[in-house]
Amino acid sequence: MAEQHVIQEKPLRSFCEQVLTKLGVPKADAQIVTDVLVVADLRGIESHGVARLGRYVTGLKKGFMKPTDQSRVLRETKATALIDGGQSLGQVVGKKGMDFAIKKARDTAVGVVAVRNSNHYGIAGYYSLMALEHNLIGISTTNAGPLVVPTFGRTSILGTNPISLAAPAMNEKAFVLDMATSTVPRGKVEVYNRLGKPMPHGWAVDETGRSSTDPKRVLDALANRLGGGLLPLGGEGEELGGHKGYGLALMVDVLSGVLSGAATGLQVYADEKQPNVGHFFMALDPAAFRPLDEFRRDMDRLARELKDSPKAHGQERIYVHGEKSFALMDKHRKAGIPLDPKVVENLKKIGADLGLPWAND
Repeated sequence: MAEQHVIQEKPLRSFCEQVLTKLGVPKADAQIVTDVLVVADLRGIESHGVARLGRYVTGLKKGFMKPTDQSRVLRETKATALIDGGQSLGQVVGKKGMDFAIKKARDTAVGVVAVRNSNHYGIAGYYSLMALEHNLIGISTTNAGPLVVPTFGRTSILGTNPISLAAPAMNEKAFVLDMATSTVPRGKVEVYNRLGKPMPHGWAVDETGRSSTDPKRVLDALANRLGGGLLPLGGEGEELGGHKGYGLALMVDVLSGVLSGAATGLQVYADEKQPNVGHFFMALDPAAFRPLDEFRRDMDRLARELKDSPKAHGQERIYVHGEKSFALMDKHRKAGIPLDPKVVENLKKIGADLGLPWAND
């Protein structure tokens, strides 16, 4: 395996911001997009980090991602809003949507915002984490281009449709669930393809609908719409609960797509000029139900009960969702962010095309 390149956070941010501003994105918006990408890498979600910058560069160049924020509020009540993203950058629209949900939750105890006509917004966890700064519970979901096969199917219909929920604690780390509803996101398959390694059995199916360990075959079949795709959480069939992952992916499409009037299923990215991705954001004030400190104290107690429980043979520790990512964040902030050499190569090429020096040059 080729050695990882380690890049410090600050020059990496600066490079990504320069790339985006060069393509007409206002500085403040370039900072938002960069923050979502870099936070993904800091938290160890390299499939959605700066490796994804090329996706936005292509979108901006082709015109299906607008460089300036075109989003607008279509409908609004005290606790809800519907936003049309205007094909703007998903991160910019996403932050606006979650900010709106937070503002409403601070006024009325709950804020729910649905978004249509948007683009890929990065990691779902970025938006639920925003709620923690206000001691609110945050929920974030998005639909995505078809990559996941329904249980017993052999053609991808649904996206990896992530779900994230963040809840504040007192002395323990906040609970941060941030997960795809597929067994893995496509980025993980791409990582194995980059490394030239077979991927674990049960992640994806080839065009016949049978489980495959060949990442290249699966990615090629997906790219050319030959069939195959990622498996829902739980894997193939019903024995290990694959139908439950399929149900969760569908639930996300209902909240993000059907509710907002965005594209759903096969329609997401069906028209390359108008991806029409949908998002769903919710902020909830625990203090509307009970004193905030009691809620946070009980979150601590629950986390400790899990972590102090007996460990499986050979295991030293039980984690609560978010803990590993917070630890990685601290580590990467101090030591730098590890990037795959191929990712660095691609980023350097993006920079060279725009006449920008690479972060470490």
